[in-house]
Amino acid sequence: MGRTVTLATCALNQWALDFDGNLERILRSIGIAKSKGARYRLGPELEICGYGCSDHYYESDTLLHSFQVLAKLLESPATQDIICDVGMPVLHRNVRYNCRVIFLNKKILLIRPKILLANAGNYRELRWFTPWNKARHVEEYFLPRIIQEVTGQETVPFGDAVLATKDTCLGAEICEELWAPNSPHIEMGLDGVEIFTNSSGSHHVLRKAHTRVDLVNSATAKNGGIYILANQKGCDGDRLYYDGCAMISVNGETVAQGSQFSLDDVEVLVATLDLEDVRSYRAEISSRNLAASKVNPYPRIKVNFALSCSDDVAVPTCMPIQWRHHSPEEEISLGPACWLWDYLRRSKQAGFLLPLSGGIDSSATACIVYSMCHQVCLAVKNGNADVLADARKIVHDETYVPEDPREFCKRIFTTCYMASENSSQDTCNRSKLLAEQIGSYHINLNIDAAVKAIVGIFSVVTGRTPCFSVYGGSSRENLALQNVQARIRMVLAYLFAQLTLWTRGMPGGLLVLGSANVDESLRGYLTKYDCSSADINPIGGISKTDLKNFIQYCIENFQLTALRSIMSAAPTAELEPLVDGQVAQTDEADMGMTYAELSIYGKLRKIAKAGPYSMFCKLINMWKEICTPREVASKVKHFFRMYSINRHKMTTLTPSYHAENYSPDDNRFDLRPFLYNTSWSWQFRCIDKQVNAL
Repeated sequence: MGRTVTLATCALNQWALDFDGNLERILRSIGIAKSKGARYRLGPELEICGYGCSDHYYESDTLLHSFQVLAKLLESPATQDIICDVGMPVLHRNVRYNCRVIFLNKKILLIRPKILLANAGNYRELRWFTPWNKARHVEEYFLPRIIQEVTGQETVPFGDAVLATKDTCLGAEICEELWAPNSPHIEMGLDGVEIFTNSSGSHHVLRKAHTRVDLVNSATAKNGGIYILANQKGCDGDRLYYDGCAMISVNGETVAQGSQFSLDDVEVLVATLDLEDVRSYRAEISSRNLAASKVNPYPRIKVNFALSCSDDVAVPTCMPIQWRHHSPEEEISLGPACWLWDYLRRSKQAGFLLPLSGGIDSSATACIVYSMCHQVCLAVKNGNADVLADARKIVHDETYVPEDPREFCKRIFTTCYMASENSSQDTCNRSKLLAEQIGSYHINLNIDAAVKAIVGIFSVVTGRTPCFSVYGGSSRENLALQNVQARIRMVLAYLFAQLTLWTRGMPGGLLVLGSANVDESLRGYLTKYDCSSADINPIGGISKTDLKNFIQYCIENFQLTALRSIMSAAPTAELEPLVDGQVAQTDEADMGMTYAELSIYGKLRKIAKAGPYSMFCKLINMWKEICTPREVASKVKHFFRMYSINRHKMTTLTPSYHAENYSPDDNRFDLRPFLYNTSWSWQFRCIDKQVNAL
């Protein structure tokens, strides 16, 4: 009697609408799975078209091309003698579903539509798909002719069913269904399903990985079973980075762990497991068995195929392992770096340009690019032919081999210090030293001539010349003069991004990197259309506190000693005149709040869904040792005034790596008005009433 099964799951770097590339990666993963003895292969959610197609799901072309790819998979010799489980959109009776298509030897066994759709945060699945609401119900699906010609089938089962092979029973979940309180695996497990599969499109958020791992392990801890999870990886065309972490768990313990961050487009995880471990685990759980005796059975699709061999007693099985989690600093070093690499190679640009100010934010961005160069060199050293081919295309040299991160950085990364009369020598020196240590091609320039020209035009037209407040000017004049400097830097950044390589006799252009952190964006402490306006921003979803910790990590792990002075310096925009040659302007003084306070406001506003009054009520307890209720009220009012006055800036926020659940990204994640009544009169009266009562 067969008892050991060999199963494969994978993490694929799929790209929305890249049907050629997606097909190639799927076939490659199936080939690897078969070569390692697997009899079942699971892939990520919607892997055929790519998860992030968004409104392209409305197009009939997306459905057509998905079926064309499915036909290629069915025809391929690589898919023979292995059950293949792939993801794609399917239109059934004029309703679009997010589906798993499970097939074996040119025959489709089952099309299983998603039952519980992800529709919170970054996810909008209900916009494009309908959940399958007919529990344990199966209908006939009429196949398109392109598939009929390959399979010889006119119809196949479509609905909520499980697969019964000769030796076990398998049931599918799709991403969100694992996270829901009424996950299908609960009832499936009670009905005798021994192997649960989950195809995911789950993105990276700092400190989130352990939650996913805990959910997978807990899925089988109470009910027994084998749980295998596949996930998308990489940047598939937007702000999210899908972070792999394919895994296999048995009876509540992890037995195989995939990488969270890597430049491998295809990663396959294979495990050999003993079905008798599941059966003996379940046998002694009497409460589970009592519930199982009353469960409403699932329709079973019989499959004339075995996942085990008849004589497998001596086959070794996988043992439990301890999951290795990355620290948040490692996550920042690796996640955004991998996202940048995907964006760079897929945009077919020749590198990046970063305005490097000598502050923590732009320095952290530079360190992420340097980390990316490290990852590229390491991948090439480990024999990754895809990364080597991409690197050669980027530098336009078919013989090039990236071996030294600093040398590779010199080729693809330009940093630019844009000085003005308000810049200090300290920030200039810090920028230059950091550029030397990471190896970037560094430019020093002065923007004063351009600023004077712009202000001169204004003076000629109006007959008035604005002054900084230290010279007697009004606050309006002071702010306008700061904004001119900031916006000139954006214009120059794009000019140098387009032409720097031209001046060096090299082909191509550069992507401009932004470096505004999540807290500054939330507060609106940035000039609209300044250097925060860029092509992409790898730190736009990361807090100042986490960035400081990341800088310390880089000092210790990359030996970037230039970062020590950057860490110790007070954050400053350097847009107001120096006093005795020293910086007088600091970020926290300008903002009227600390970065630590901003992080707390951000989490309460977004994650805790707190308006002004609720935030005040929470903070009078959180800060009771350091602030009076009246001081808390003043702080909360100031934050909401500044947040609402500046919310319009979020409509033009540079696309940023999504890393925090309190991100103010206006595009899809944080949907709010951008024209507020900034007096918050009713809300603030409620706060005042409570302050007086206290």
